[in-house]
Amino acid sequence: MLERRRLRLRKLFKTEVGSWIISIAFAIVLAYLVKTFIISFFIVEGASMEPTLYNNEKVLVNKLAAYSGSVDRQDIVVIRDDGKDKYYIKRIIGLPGEKVEYKNDSLYINGKQKDEPYLPDEQGEVDLLKMNKTGDFDPLKVPNDHYFVMGDNRLNSRDSRNGLGYIDEDDIVGTCEYVILPFEYARKTD
Repeated sequence: MLERRRLRLRKLFKTEVGSWIISIAFAIVLAYLVKTFIISFFIVEGASMEPTLYNNEKVLVNKLAAYSGSVDRQDIVVIRDDGKDKYYIKRIIGLPGEKVEYKNDSLYINGKQKDEPYLPDEQGEVDLLKMNKTGDFDPLKVPNDHYFVMGDNRLNSRDSRNGLGYIDEDDIVGTCEYVILPFEYARKTD
């Protein structure tokens, strides 16, 4: 009788431990898949997206947007610098095939002026002088399968104008959806 009880306990223990191991392995695989293909977290580095995003804020990134091709103008995206382990957070300004131009701090897409509601009202003022913060440039045609990106802090941003060039759609990691840290500044990104 004692032997039978030991066998039952041993069988129960094996079943219980096996169940826990399977559950833990499943949770690890699921977490890996979610982080790889659905959502991820990135830390904002630098001031290039101020006043929308600030240095050291942690953002939640929707990777499905990049996989599904639903990235659109004014979206804030995480991009991978081609061939490097460096990531940037920028705003989509120009879509594939469009002509992007800036004149007097105004954005023109295919010759039509576009609003940029995410920029502060004083974007064009520095001290008492009016200064062109974006920098005028003639129309640039965005190649197919590429995007033109800029930081919201136009005077302090490495972007498509000055170093990053056009961004290949395969280098877009996802769209920034929420600031999650620090908690007191948690919000949806615009």
